[in-house]
Amino acid sequence: MIKVFVSGCYDILHAGHLEFFKQARALGDHLTVCFASAEVLWHHKQRRTSLPDEHKLALIEALDMVDDVVIGEGTDLGLDFVDHFLRVHPQILAVTEDDQYENEKRALCEQIGCKYHKLPKTPPSFEPISTTQIVRWIKAPAEAPLRVDFAGGWLDVPRFARPGSFVVNCAVSPTVSLKRWDYHLNSGLGGSGAWALLNGKSGVDDELALGVGWQDPAVIAETGLCVWRSGAKPVLDFKRNGDWLEGRLALLWTGKSHDTPGVADNERDFERIAESGRIAREGVLQPDIDRLAEGVRLYHDTQLAEGMAPLPKCESALAMKYCGGGWGGYAVYLFSETADRNAWVAADTENRRAVEPYTR
Repeated sequence: MIKVFVSGCYDILHAGHLEFFKQARALGDHLTVCFASAEVLWHHKQRRTSLPDEHKLALIEALDMVDDVVIGEGTDLGLDFVDHFLRVHPQILAVTEDDQYENEKRALCEQIGCKYHKLPKTPPSFEPISTTQIVRWIKAPAEAPLRVDFAGGWLDVPRFARPGSFVVNCAVSPTVSLKRWDYHLNSGLGGSGAWALLNGKSGVDDELALGVGWQDPAVIAETGLCVWRSGAKPVLDFKRNGDWLEGRLALLWTGKSHDTPGVADNERDFERIAESGRIAREGVLQPDIDRLAEGVRLYHDTQLAEGMAPLPKCESALAMKYCGGGWGGYAVYLFSETADRNAWVAADTENRRAVEPYTR
């Protein structure tokens, strides 16, 4: 009889694990599965087990392709199964392609003349998934804010980053969910960052892969009125809850969607953009809405110099600018008085809407 042995955390059992067990069982006549005990999982990964050991044991024992289940309690990293392995004395140790402890396991196999056999981690019939992804999905919020950016935009793109410069933005409500999205799409409000968060992802790596910046998923996950340090990755410099901006923010839909990646490499004045971020940061720190508005106005000047069409003026607004990369989408308007904001929105409810700072 050819005995096959596999080991792992198997903390949240998913279809990828089942397919791995099937392929391992097909290598021989008897399959032993060893999973890490709750104590081992805590010791090596600082993570609580998803189920008590006896529940996990019963679950894996119920699988048709599994002949025996044991619990790994060894203290050596990646080798918590050694005692069981030497007792069972299998002919094959099946592992995934990305096995982190290959050298140690190969040495163990040599002790008893066991074959070290690699199997594909995720078969073609399944979309790749991991325990980490499942945990993120479970922890994903039911709703998420969008965001408005005030100043320093583009300085969150690694190739445009400037040490000592800042990006200033604010998470806003009404929120969105996987079932409810009451905003225009491709609108410059960080929708891709919100979508990533709602689906249990961080979004930062996805945004960087598109050649744009990290500010959208960063502030949407952080929430609040935030100042970020310009750089390759999001580093929070300062945060407020934004309550002093309540009743002072509104959006204008410009009538067309926008494409941030498509304009990422346009010529623009990064020195003035950096100055806008510095001024807006001062406005957040003090806090001083007039100083914040000064930073917003300066940033909008750089947008106009880039060739964007002038935004409709509002005499009661302190400042305005296109959100995101501009060239369409929403524009944010900043008011000193709630009554002025509400009157402006009421004059065109189809294209204007009030938003509020959002802090989770």
